[in-house]
Amino acid sequence: MPPARGARPRAGGSVAFCPSMPPMSRTGIQTAAVLIALVAGVATGEWLFRSGIGASVWWSELGEIFLLRPLLVLTIPIVFVSVALGVASIGDVRSLGRLGGATVTFYLATMLIAASLGATLITAVSPGSKATAADVAALRAQGERDYEKDATRRERIESAESLGLSGAFLNIVKQALPRNLLKDASEGNTLAVIVAAIVLGLACGLLGSETKPVTDLLQALSAILHTIVGWVLWLLPLGVYCLSTASVAKIGLATIAGPIAGYMAVVFVGLVIQALLVLPILQWMLGGGNGWSFAWALRRVWITAFATSSSNATLPITIEECERNGVSKRATAFVVPLGATVNMNGTALYEAVAVLFLFQLFGIDLNVGEIVIVVVAAVLAAVGAAGIPSAGLVTMVIVVSAANAALAGRGLPQLPIAAVGIIIGVDRVLDMCRTVLNVWGDCVAAKIVTRLAP
Repeated sequence: MPPARGARPRAGGSVAFCPSMPPMSRTGIQTAAVLIALVAGVATGEWLFRSGIGASVWWSELGEIFLLRPLLVLTIPIVFVSVALGVASIGDVRSLGRLGGATVTFYLATMLIAASLGATLITAVSPGSKATAADVAALRAQGERDYEKDATRRERIESAESLGLSGAFLNIVKQALPRNLLKDASEGNTLAVIVAAIVLGLACGLLGSETKPVTDLLQALSAILHTIVGWVLWLLPLGVYCLSTASVAKIGLATIAGPIAGYMAVVFVGLVIQALLVLPILQWMLGGGNGWSFAWALRRVWITAFATSSSNATLPITIEECERNGVSKRATAFVVPLGATVNMNGTALYEAVAVLFLFQLFGIDLNVGEIVIVVVAAVLAAVGAAGIPSAGLVTMVIVVSAANAALAGRGLPQLPIAAVGIIIGVDRVLDMCRTVLNVWGDCVAAKIVTRLAP
């Protein structure tokens, strides 16, 4: 069917929004608006905090209405359509196996590097060990109050502790093989949708021309969804402004001091090293081209991930921007949705740093073997972390439990789970930053895998 009069076809067959404006110009305007909105949001949030007004619930509510809800409602259909089309275009099961094997290997390797990097930095700097007795007492008291006060998060943390590492993996398997796909899809379970889409795509690829009506329908839906994403992108600056204002207004920029500041600095430095050194170098070594120019080209993805703190909410924009910047549709369709579910570089690094910091703060010395346990557990727990805000804080207790089990074998004191309350206050800021690395790792993987699925 020919495009509507005046519409200009875009890459991938979809119709561009606002056809009178060249694509590069439109993208440049949107990106500049988002950057301005981010800076303005931080400034507004700091002013609200300093003036004593604080964060009104309306800021986060408006951010959800203008950005999170429109993006999240698109996530499930985009994941299903993209993955099904991508797998159907691959066709050969062996090719899909090579593609999946390479993707998962890259994900696990980079998460292990990230967690090891975080453990190395926090052990070298050791901000928790340098805290005074007065600082430690004040932080413990405040942490216990924050832990008890946040009933919803406390319930989720205690539930994660009862599951343990093996229970977390069993939960992943159950998510991948749900009893009711529609129910899980409505609850945002992207892993179940990915598995269903892979099965559908494989069947379409194997049956070939018999399933052409189905693949044609999926391609039409893909074009429609891309167009709708283009509309949503015009709301992006307003959503970013509201969400960044809400986040900064809660804690302020100058309230972070002492050991917590040292802990946050280690997380920031680790995230920057992994994002701007490790991943670009791996991309270059594995034939994915210049990682730094690729990172700059995807700056809108970074900003969205920072504002939303959600890999899933960022997913529609990640797919859109990857396809626009040289990543093949096949690689994007398979690698990016899978990564938003299981690839969490930033979360793995954050959990390793946070757990080791809390052990330092409580004066509990871990040997090399126990630090290795923390690193491995951080990677495994990160795989099970949902692509939603603050999921890493919940799965962190799995890492704490793994380290406590090793300490119990030596008859040493263990870290109380309530200790995570110490870092609850600053978790939102770190969550915004680690989500950027989570999403960026997906993009790098997709760029590399493009060689396998051109």
